[in-house]
Amino acid sequence: MKQIKCLYCGKSNYVKIGFRTTENRGKIQRYRCKDCGKKFTNDEGFYRMRNSESKITQAIDLYFSNLSSRKVRNHFRRHLEHNTSHETVLNWCRKYVLKVSKFVDTLKPQLSGQFYADETEIDREKNHNDIFWCNVDWGTRYINATLYSPYDQNLEDATDFMEKIKQSKKLPKYIQTDAGVFYPTAFKSVFYSNKGKRDEQPEHIINNVSKTGRHNVRIESVFMKVKDRTQDFRGLKALWSAPILMQGIILQHNFIEQHTTTGQIPSELAGLKLDCEVNRWLGLIKLASK
Repeated sequence: MKQIKCLYCGKSNYVKIGFRTTENRGKIQRYRCKDCGKKFTNDEGFYRMRNSESKITQAIDLYFSNLSSRKVRNHFRRHLEHNTSHETVLNWCRKYVLKVSKFVDTLKPQLSGQFYADETEIDREKNHNDIFWCNVDWGTRYINATLYSPYDQNLEDATDFMEKIKQSKKLPKYIQTDAGVFYPTAFKSVFYSNKGKRDEQPEHIINNVSKTGRHNVRIESVFMKVKDRTQDFRGLKALWSAPILMQGIILQHNFIEQHTTTGQIPSELAGLKLDCEVNRWLGLIKLASK
């Protein structure tokens, strides 16, 4: 249970002084700090939010489950008394993706080291596609490294992507990619050195579909889901917003949804046993607020 602290002085010396009743969030416990005398409410990630935790997290889950922000708005109009604009839905998604991402970055998933990496185009604006780089650990289905780039494929981004894979707290046994022209150089510059021991360096498996006739189906299955969910993402049109919403898709994949093949949530397969209860977005936000 989270320790309650004064929002003003940070002390935990307080008394309960009744409730503050709001139209949308209901009763909220109020406290008075014995040290500084200030009154406050407990912040579990929803401080000064006008809507309930349940409604906000339901909106986030619906959006990253493949409903557009306008469809989420319409859903609330049909089922709830208080309307919410589609802009508000997007703001909730961006706010809490950023918050949860900071918490997730501190975790240490136990990965198999069987890595599959690839890149795909994201249709953000007319006549130009951004590039989304992604690496999945096949043993757990956990996506442990991504890179969003507004530029065409290039060596610098490929190298940055490999650096992100290397920093993911698990040295891979191998990384399989397609025959993209930048992968061999980027891989060698990041993972190989004259000082390193040969048996400690991962293998780079290149799957050239024109020669093998086999696609990199393991990573492409992940991209099929990503592409499906970006078809109706209006928030992707802004460059500052697109990387945040793409990260939300990854959080949904890693921590919220059961994988269709394994029947388990990837984060749990990776040994991350988080106390999220039924509403996993709500649980993640509360954990991120500690």
